[in-house]
Amino acid sequence: MPKGHNPPGHPKKPGDGVRENADVSRRTPEQGGGLTHEALLSAESDRNAAEQFRRLAEEAREVRDQHREALEAVRQEQERLRVAGEEARIAGEMARSAAEEARKATLDAVHATADALASTLEGMKVVEDMRRTLRNIRDVTGGESN
Repeated sequence: MPKGHNPPGHPKKPGDGVRENADVSRRTPEQGGGLTHEALLSAESDRNAAEQFRRLAEEAREVRDQHREALEAVRQEQERLRVAGEEARIAGEMARSAAEEARKATLDAVHATADALASTLEGMKVVEDMRRTLRNIRDVTGGESN
C-alpha cells in the first residue's frame, strides 16, 4: 500500500501522510522521489484538511474570545450590582438611623407636650382653687359688691 494511504476500514485523519509526502517530495528522482499522481492528490488533500483545521481553529478562537467578552460583561454587571447593593444597604442604614432619630424626637415632643399639659392642668387647678377661695371669701363677707 502506498505511503499516506490508510488500510480499508480505517478512516483517514487530517494530516495523515503529510510527513511521508514531504519526505517523498524531498527525494531526488534517483532516490525514487518522483511524485505520483496519488501522492500529489494526497498532498493536496492534506493541505485542504490542514486549511480546514486552521479555519476551524480560528473560528474556535473567535468563539472563545466572544465567550470571554461575555463573561467579562457578566462579571462587570455583577460588580455593578454589588456596588449598587452596597449603596442601597448604606442608604437603608442611613434611613434607619434617621427614622430612629425621628422616633426619639417624636418621643421627646410627646413628653414635652405631656409636661406642658400637666403644667397647664396644675395652673388651671391653682386658678380654680383661687376662684373657690374668692367665692368662699365673698360668701363669708356677705357678698358685698362695689
